[in-house]
Amino acid sequence: MDEQRESMEFDVLIVGGGPSGLAAAIRLKQLAPEAAVCLVEKGGEIGAHILSGAVLEPRALDELLPDWREDPPALATPAGEDRFMFLTETRAFRLPTPPQMHNAGNWIVSLGNVCRWLGAKAEALGVEIYPGFAASETIVEDGQVRGVVAGVMGIEKDGTKGANYQPGMELRASYTLFAEGCRGSLTKTLFDRFALRAECAPQTYGIGIKELWEIPKEKHRPGLIWHSTGWPLSSDTYGGSWLYMFGENLVSVGFVVGLDYANPWLSPFEEFQRFKQHPAVRPMLEGGKRIAYGARALNEGGFQSIPRLVFPGGALIGDAAGFLNVPKIKGTHTAMKSGMLAAEAVAEALAAEARPAVLEAYPRRLEASWVWEELRAVRNIRPGFAKFGFWGGMLNAALEAYVFRGKAPWTLGHHSDHDRLKKAAEAPRIAYPKPDGVISFDRLSSVFLSNTNHEENQPAHLVLRDPGRWLGENWEKYASPESRYCPAGVYEAVGVEEGAPRLVINAQNCVHCKTCDIKDPTQNIDWRTPEGGGGPNYPGGM
Repeated sequence: MDEQRESMEFDVLIVGGGPSGLAAAIRLKQLAPEAAVCLVEKGGEIGAHILSGAVLEPRALDELLPDWREDPPALATPAGEDRFMFLTETRAFRLPTPPQMHNAGNWIVSLGNVCRWLGAKAEALGVEIYPGFAASETIVEDGQVRGVVAGVMGIEKDGTKGANYQPGMELRASYTLFAEGCRGSLTKTLFDRFALRAECAPQTYGIGIKELWEIPKEKHRPGLIWHSTGWPLSSDTYGGSWLYMFGENLVSVGFVVGLDYANPWLSPFEEFQRFKQHPAVRPMLEGGKRIAYGARALNEGGFQSIPRLVFPGGALIGDAAGFLNVPKIKGTHTAMKSGMLAAEAVAEALAAEARPAVLEAYPRRLEASWVWEELRAVRNIRPGFAKFGFWGGMLNAALEAYVFRGKAPWTLGHHSDHDRLKKAAEAPRIAYPKPDGVISFDRLSSVFLSNTNHEENQPAHLVLRDPGRWLGENWEKYASPESRYCPAGVYEAVGVEEGAPRLVINAQNCVHCKTCDIKDPTQNIDWRTPEGGGGPNYPGGM
């Protein structure tokens, strides 16, 4: 017998308090002020799981809140000089800035603060926002999404109900918008249940690892936007860096590695630490203090990986669907616009005499919007690097940008990331230097700065679908790649010296990047939503 839960009814439920979910909530209340709108967010507060440092193209924000510059989010800094660099091990060469990466008119922001600011706007319009309320199950009845179960707490490690057990609530709605971000746990189940990926290319991903620094005032150049490619990655691995100076002496510095890399000995975290020691980078950070750390998977598939967006009772918005513009290195504006377009379709449906089960107006609106045009124009740039390598990819990107201008008569495909690894014996080992504790650091001290915490007695939210598969696959073939691609030290191969290797999962360390769910070679790791409020906690101002 199913457990009885209390329920609440809304016109619209939004799962996820990132830019797309909040933009959808605001747009919906602008168009349908009487609609009952609820938004749930697994972080302890809006913005808690979003670390500082992004370049925001304000196009969608201008459409949503035209007067936003009169009261901007804290730390918002107008974009200044663009620099695009090619690094060798000892030198840095300035390259022409690609057209997609010109940032005049853009803003460097703390995205967490942007979300807090948008959350306040949404609440002022009457949106009910419940932070710390993790959605753990989708309610599907008669083939239609009816809402989610959220707020389940107090389950012990062994699956029994503890003394503080709470069964959660059923949050029901005519329409549920899933704004979980990249590789959302409920979104994964929707892909399968409704075959949403049946007619698109596989999604491909990157992992972005980010630190926030406070540097001496004399080194700080507000508005500087610095990107690099090349070293320390080899020419067969896609990736690059960013460094943004904003606010009062703050620097967001980070590194992205495409998760289609082949060498199982590669560690994205260690590549980032090595990058910071480059002669062109270290001087910008010396004398400063690292104050925050985080990591997150990024959708890199773009146009050809957009799934079917609607199904009975709901829709996918933002990075749950994958609207990142990879060559532009921006996705907040496209995510927000997708949420706004979905909200417009919902408002239209709520006003109809008979509410349609499927919001077909949403994908139609998207295909007629600037989001579709923008992503279609750059569709061949990221897969060009996978197909042709670094130098061939650079040539292809130049042809796409300057010759074809997004109108090439072909579309390059994508492949899945998890099946790209070589066997450990077939790949060169990579010797990473020890951290110096000044510019480069280890994983555990980094996780400490993310304020990550999970209720100790809850079931692990990282689960091996088949525990027996690890030894013969991950260990014997690939030498435990999860111990290297995880940026938080969650996975450890122990017992090696005794000749009895086994995997230990330190779920408490998890910073919710979801790389393991993507890159595991046999797709044996399942990332599930932990109790609400668990995970990293990035306070306001960071």
